[in-house]
Order: sequence, then C-alpha cells, then structure tokens
Amino acid sequence: SDLEDLHLYATPREQRFRRFASLEFEGQLYMTPYDFIQAVTSDEPKHAKKWRSLSKQELNQILMETPPVWKGSSKLFRNLNEKGVISYTEYLFLLCILTKPHAGFRIAFNMFDTDGNEMVDKKEFLVLQEIFRKKNEKREKRGDEEKRAMLRLQLYGYHTPTNSVLKTEGEDLVPRSYWDTLRRSTSQALFSDLAERADDFSSSLSDTTLLVHFFGKKGKAELNFEDFYRFMDNLQTEVLEIEFLSYSNGMNTISEEDFAHILLRYTNVENTSSYLENMRCSIPEEKGITFEEFRSFFQFLNNLEDFTIAMQMYNFASRSIGQDEFKRAVYVATGVKLSAHLVNTVFKIFDVDRDDQLSYKEFIGIMKDRLNRGFR
Repeated sequence: SDLEDLHLYATPREQRFRRFASLEFEGQLYMTPYDFIQAVTSDEPKHAKKWRSLSKQELNQILMETPPVWKGSSKLFRNLNEKGVISYTEYLFLLCILTKPHAGFRIAFNMFDTDGNEMVDKKEFLVLQEIFRKKNEKREKRGDEEKRAMLRLQLYGYHTPTNSVLKTEGEDLVPRSYWDTLRRSTSQALFSDLAERADDFSSSLSDTTLLVHFFGKKGKAELNFEDFYRFMDNLQTEVLEIEFLSYSNGMNTISEEDFAHILLRYTNVENTSSYLENMRCSIPEEKGITFEEFRSFFQFLNNLEDFTIAMQMYNFASRSIGQDEFKRAVYVATGVKLSAHLVNTVFKIFDVDRDDQLSYKEFIGIMKDRLNRGFR
C-alpha cells in the first residue's frame, strides 16, 4: 500500500511509467519492450499490472539474448516482446525519439558525443541518465520527502539528494523540456562535467536492453551516427506500423474514419463525435489511407515546429487556409509531400463549418497534443 501511495507524489509521466511497467529488479521498476509499445499505443494496460521481481540470473539471460545494434529492425520491440528491460530514463528518451524530426537525430547524437570523435560510448550515453533525472527533480511536486525518495529509488535505482539540481552562479541550467535539454540550454561544458562523473552515478546502475543493444554485452562497443539514426527511424516506424495494423485488419489501407480516430487520440478534443460525423458527411465514399500516406502525415507532425514558423511567415496565423496552401506549406517547411487525398481527409476532419478552409490555430493546438501523446 505504501508503494501505491507513491502514485500521489508522481508526475503524469511517472504515473504512466509505473502503470505500464511490469518488472522490478533490486527495487527499481522496468518496462519490457511490450510494455513500452502498450504505453505509447494504448490508453490503459491490457491487464492489471503486478510488478514481477527479476532475479539476477533472469536479467542476465535477458541481456544475453539482446541483439546488437546492427541487427536492429522496425520489428525490434515486437520481436523482443517480454524479453527486455527499459528504465524510466530510457522511457523518456524513447518518447523524445517518437516526437522528433529526423533532422533532430543528428543534434541529439552530437550532444551525446562529448569528445567529438563521431562515436558515442556507453559512458557518454549514461550522461542522459543524470540529465533527465535533474530535469525531473525540477518538476517534483512538494510533498512527503520520504515518499519522493522512495519514488526516485523506484524510477532511478538509487537515492538522490533533493537539492542536487545543477546551477551555476544562480542560473538554472535545466531547460523546459527533455528535448530542450539535448538541444538548447545544456552547454558542452555541462555535458563534459557530467561525463567526468558518469562513473559515480552509473556504478550502481544495472545494464539494460538498450545499453546492451547499443554498446554490446561488455559495454565496450561504440555507437556511430548511422546506427543511431537507424534505431530512431526504426522505432518511429515500428510504433506507426503497430497503430496502423491495429485498424487495418490485414488490409493495405485503413478507413478515413479510423485515421480520424488515431489522429484525435491523446488530444484535448472533448467531443470527437462532431469531427467524425463531419468527416462522414464530407467523404461519403471510402477510399482508404495507405501506410505510406499515414507515415508521411506523422513525419509532418514531427516537424510541426517548422511548419508553424512557415505558416507565420505566410501570414496565415490569424486566418484560415485552403488545401493547396496547406500542402505547399507542409512541403516547404518539412520536405514531406502529402497526397491530395490525405490533405483532403485532414481538411474534412477539421473543417467544422465546411467552407474547405482550415483554422490554423485550432489545428496546430490539437496536433501539438497528438504529437506529444497527451503529455504536452
């Protein structure tokens, strides 16, 4: 019951991780690859979770069967299924990957590559553990310190002092989001400082599926950008395939209505039925959305920031836009070409007053929620 009480002191992301995690090793919670897929494609776990304790022998066996990074594919998580362990920090990292454009992968890699040798080693990658932990400490709710300490032990595997957030001359170095941590405000000096102390905060950590996949069973391998890029691209593709296949029933397409259902999940839209009814009336004959169309739209969503800037430059920020303008703005901003049928379907979903114009501000607001899967 004490452990269940911790839910009250957890942030929404922590709560979701605890709800979907199914494994526990030496007091720390882990997701399996199957748990992670469920967490990003389902509202609730299929079954009530009870954390199963792993023995050292069981963990070692799981890690022994982890494939190397060059054997990665867009079915990696499905193939591993229950045979893998993912820490809370890695869960946050994987969520970052799902919402970012391919151009951002190079930025992430370069931030990890503290010595600039075009390779990332295990020690450099483990800096992520400390960065995300420090980011999370800034977001802690005030409450029972003993409970928060127990929660940190569950999520990170070791106790952390509550006043250990990095600061220099009174300036807060921890940016607003996890991605900002990797991209903007965290300086090379900060990464180097943490890298020097990586041995201190990693000595008590257990290996995970991701660490073994990237750096080998002995942890001596190095990760190059091509493998890093391929892993990220494969993960994005895998999650999209799973969502698509859950509606396609073995067919090559999903219906326009199913596409609308997927699009409106995890958003702040309270009454989705009006959007769906609007689309049914506007598209009476079903043509279907292919996986390539489906994937291209979510590639566009991952570039939503650039699209927003492009729209502002077009001076459409305060007025509605037509299909041709929308399609051109997407291509100019992201390099993604959306099919005419896909653009028409999006317009029919969101064109509530049926004037074949899209409310830019409303669309952007809803899509930002969808992009971040409810954790905007």
